[in-house]
Amino acid sequence: MSDRKYRQRGYMDNDREPQRSGSPQSKPPQSKPIDREGPRSPKMMAFGETVKCANCGAKAPTNITLVSSCPNCKADLHTCRQCTYFDPGARFQCSKPVTARIVNKQARNTCELFVPRTVVERQTSSGAPTDARAAFDKLFKK
Repeated sequence: MSDRKYRQRGYMDNDREPQRSGSPQSKPPQSKPIDREGPRSPKMMAFGETVKCANCGAKAPTNITLVSSCPNCKADLHTCRQCTYFDPGARFQCSKPVTARIVNKQARNTCELFVPRTVVERQTSSGAPTDARAAFDKLFKK
């Protein structure tokens, strides 16, 4: 009986040469590129905080007063939907304890707890492309 576990041809055949690590035909191992900055840096984009309109998404001024309105859609900015504490799942849809319910969340109100909602977004340096071909070339770095 054979000392092999499986009897198929090719399994543990002795006629094959064993792999040698020190053969002269093999290539020398390539060294990894040296990072001269030290540990790998994340190379992340810059982030910035902005206030955006809850109605249209356009940038709004950071100092919102009772009479402020969006420069793009002319919607009121001192509203519940624009506030940081607006929470649809909370009581009176506000995460702060309010005594009276404000019915219309999109209308201007005189809430004293109002803090404008800030959005953290990436600051990119590239502008909008002028045409579709330029956008495609820029995407694939042609």
